[in-house]
Amino acid sequence: MTLNIKRCTKCLTKETVDTITFDEFGVCSVCRQVEFKKEKIDWEARGVQLQEMIARHKGKGNYDCVVPYSGGKDSVFQLWYIVKKLGLKPLVLRYNHWGYRPLVAENNTSVFKQLGVDVVEMTTSFHVVRELMLESLKRRGDFCWHCHTGIYAGVMHMALRFETPLIFWGESTAEYHSWYTFEEMEEVDEKRFNRLMNQGMTADDMFEFLQGRVDRRDLWMFDYPKRKDLIKLKVESICLGNYIEWNTKPQVEMIKRELGWKGQEVEGVPPQYDYEKIECTFQGMRDYAKYVKRGYGRTNHLATIDIRNGELGREEALALEAQYDGKRPASIDWFLDILQISESELYEILEKHQVHPWKFDASTVETGKPMPDMPRWDNTKVDKPVGPPKGEQGRNVKYV
Repeated sequence: MTLNIKRCTKCLTKETVDTITFDEFGVCSVCRQVEFKKEKIDWEARGVQLQEMIARHKGKGNYDCVVPYSGGKDSVFQLWYIVKKLGLKPLVLRYNHWGYRPLVAENNTSVFKQLGVDVVEMTTSFHVVRELMLESLKRRGDFCWHCHTGIYAGVMHMALRFETPLIFWGESTAEYHSWYTFEEMEEVDEKRFNRLMNQGMTADDMFEFLQGRVDRRDLWMFDYPKRKDLIKLKVESICLGNYIEWNTKPQVEMIKRELGWKGQEVEGVPPQYDYEKIECTFQGMRDYAKYVKRGYGRTNHLATIDIRNGELGREEALALEAQYDGKRPASIDWFLDILQISESELYEILEKHQVHPWKFDASTVETGKPMPDMPRWDNTKVDKPVGPPKGEQGRNVKYV
């Protein structure tokens, strides 16, 4: 069955993408945002604004700023830029989501040594994370709630604890979505957190959903800090991409050249994009879940960026999408073993989150090739909980 799904007349963006709109010419809102970025923004003036902000913070505490860091291309570039171009002393904060690939440790050791930075890592109990992954998969069709909320809320907590008010994030979300536009100076605040990161589910919500399977105190890292505490510290939480012109490919070339950063293959991604989402073992499954729900994957996203930058023709981009998107990941059994659900249960969950008019057909899916490092992915066996935890919060809880 051929589905009549509307696409942007310029790029490959489909109508099933969150926040997307199309103008009278059929061009999507993100393409128009990128046009504005290239044609209308005075980057020199934005640079002056950045220096004025830095002057309010540099040398005022143990650290000049906080830099959230995953080890992927964007966070490596922003850390390099902040140290080498802006001359700041950052505190690097990592949220360990239990899905880092082996190469990440090698890359990070090299980057941290060369740049000479202090690093703090935050890691939530795996038992808690597994419960959150399964619950957010059921509720939103996306098992990454713990990662998004942990990175953003956790970093804000650490900024308060280290009394470091200036926080640098990476690119503006206007690069890829229409939650914000480049005309806005997007601030990474609680409003943005509730719009984009927590998928409409707070830590309080999660605690209620989990019905005593975790203690409330286990979720502190996923609570956004109190507004009064952020105001008292005078927190400024910004996207670096609102002050410098973000361009992924030259940035990747730079970190490979200057820092020896290494890329690698990712499930469902053409080999020429060896820099994209290389850090996460869950990435292939996350992109596949998106395909099941919305009818597009990571190759659609990457080819679309290249179209907007004039680096790829639309027909060539469509051929790439057809070749790589929608492959059943070789990692699916590894993933299902972590959540201890079956493949049929996974599809049953995701089907509830499909976005009209897309309809997924599992009978047409081919399995993709395994990644070379998969034998080194963690396979620690953790038993599934067999009953409620001890204490008041765990009473009268039924497990299925």
